[in-house]
Amino acid sequence: MFAESKRNRMEPVVGQTNRIVENTKIKGDLTSEADIRIDGELEGSITAKGKVVIGKSGKVSGKIQCMNADVEGKFEGELKVENVLSLKGSAQIDGDVVVGKLAVEPGATFNAACSMKGASLKSVRANEGQKEANSTEKSA
Repeated sequence: MFAESKRNRMEPVVGQTNRIVENTKIKGDLTSEADIRIDGELEGSITAKGKVVIGKSGKVSGKIQCMNADVEGKFEGELKVENVLSLKGSAQIDGDVVVGKLAVEPGATFNAACSMKGASLKSVRANEGQKEANSTEKSA
């Protein structure tokens, strides 16, 4: 009984890439255990456990949630990248972005509200430390 469930369990797919080629338009939601490369157009959401690549001719409007992302084309919407978001010189980003790390090449257009994971936690800790220092000075 338990052996069957182990066989049916999905494991992350390594080394495989799903592709939406140029001149292809899709409306809907994509979910993948593997990487996704978009050279066509997608309107909807993408959830990937791997890397999402938007090629130079690629256009995405909607939501993306993934581990890593490389953008050469256009993105509009909400982008959440667990690790590294890399914007090439031809990239155009509009919307809201949450990243672990951000790399931007010269020439990229980045019109987004951006926050980095962990930044809010660090600023809260810094404010707490400053408050403690101020209260110590007042009591002395």
